[in-house]
Amino acid sequence: MVTVRRTIDAPPDAVWAVLADGWLYPSWVVGASRMREVDPAWPGVGAHLHHSVGTWPALLNDTTTVLASVPKRELVLRARGWPFGEAEVRLVLEEHAQGCEVVMSETARSGPGRLVPEPAQSVLIGPRNVESLRRLAYLAEGESR
Repeated sequence: MVTVRRTIDAPPDAVWAVLADGWLYPSWVVGASRMREVDPAWPGVGAHLHHSVGTWPALLNDTTTVLASVPKRELVLRARGWPFGEAEVRLVLEEHAQGCEVVMSETARSGPGRLVPEPAQSVLIGPRNVESLRRLAYLAEGESR
């Protein structure tokens, strides 16, 4: 499991507002390049985001599914990225005096990604998820102003 965290200068409501808007997914998730469809029930359990990863002309269409959702507290996703596999991504929001700490954990669940040793996963996934939280912070901090 690869875990990163960031304190965001915004309340959990503002962070959740970004997470709850599926159309913003490619704005903060590194690697997601465009949205094709957002289920109306997003971010409810079982809802899907239909997105693409990569850059033109090598775009792959895939989905992300909500496994668990506690508004303003936790969002657990099954992110598909075939041919690389699937990952479970958990975002936990904790209110702090400075705003909100977001803890993002990612675990490869299926496909070739499961064969990559954890230290190598940290090198590959850690910086991407640090940047994803930086982008999430920009959006949430702007939302809260």
